[in-house]
Amino acid sequence: MVKIITDTSTLFTPEQGKELGIDVIPLCITMDNHSMRDLMIDTKEFLEQIKKGSIPTSSQPPIGEVVDTYAKYPSEDILNICMADGLSGTYQTALAARQQMDHQERIHVVNSRTLCGCHRYIVEKAIRLNQQGIALQDILNSLQDSIDHSQSYLIPQDFSFLKRGGRLKASAATLGGLLKLKPIMHSVDGGTRLDKFGVSRTLGKACDMIIDSFKKLGVKEGYRIYISHADAEEAKDLFYEKITEAFPTCMVSVLELSPAFITQGGPHCIAVQMIKE
Repeated sequence: MVKIITDTSTLFTPEQGKELGIDVIPLCITMDNHSMRDLMIDTKEFLEQIKKGSIPTSSQPPIGEVVDTYAKYPSEDILNICMADGLSGTYQTALAARQQMDHQERIHVVNSRTLCGCHRYIVEKAIRLNQQGIALQDILNSLQDSIDHSQSYLIPQDFSFLKRGGRLKASAATLGGLLKLKPIMHSVDGGTRLDKFGVSRTLGKACDMIIDSFKKLGVKEGYRIYISHADAEEAKDLFYEKITEAFPTCMVSVLELSPAFITQGGPHCIAVQMIKE
């Protein structure tokens, strides 16, 4: 059996990872000169601190922690499924940690080219295939097929978070003056950056634009759709209603974003993602 490692981009806590039989390494957050770990702090308290003016930053897990996790499995094959390279340094850290290990050929590091809902699905798929006894290379091929058929959209409510994190293409920075409208960002360049997809006057119209895009991308039965949000209950309900009506044969899941992703997308942001099963 392959040992699976991932990070909290999956929105799995380390404790949930143990229940699934995998290792989940938390992303790092700094706020008010205090270092914290993603999904190991209370999200509501985190949002309250932001409302009071605190500015959080996030970063990848320490390389030493990744090395220690690899070292737990000295003879097994390891599959480390990381959040998108470019949106985080987690993938590069995982590669650097592998360089410090003996028998590096045992350690396979996957750039999921995505995050949150889609990342979660890729890890769940890896767990399922691993439990079925599927060969590692066949697991990797199957994961890549899903990765190649995925897309993410983000509707931020405060562009300063994305700008501060440096995850926007330069051309998208001009959207900052359009915040009375609803800017829609999508992942580009193999998931490494976010760029402008469109602008809408209402959240309902923004959802319609995403639905139209999904249809053009071939979303149908056999795809999963994820709606992830940062304390955006009304928007989440609206999107869920519209998307389940548009794609009745797809499994649609709702997730709450963790502090690390609130740090990037800002409070009240909402993300909509699709991925091939």
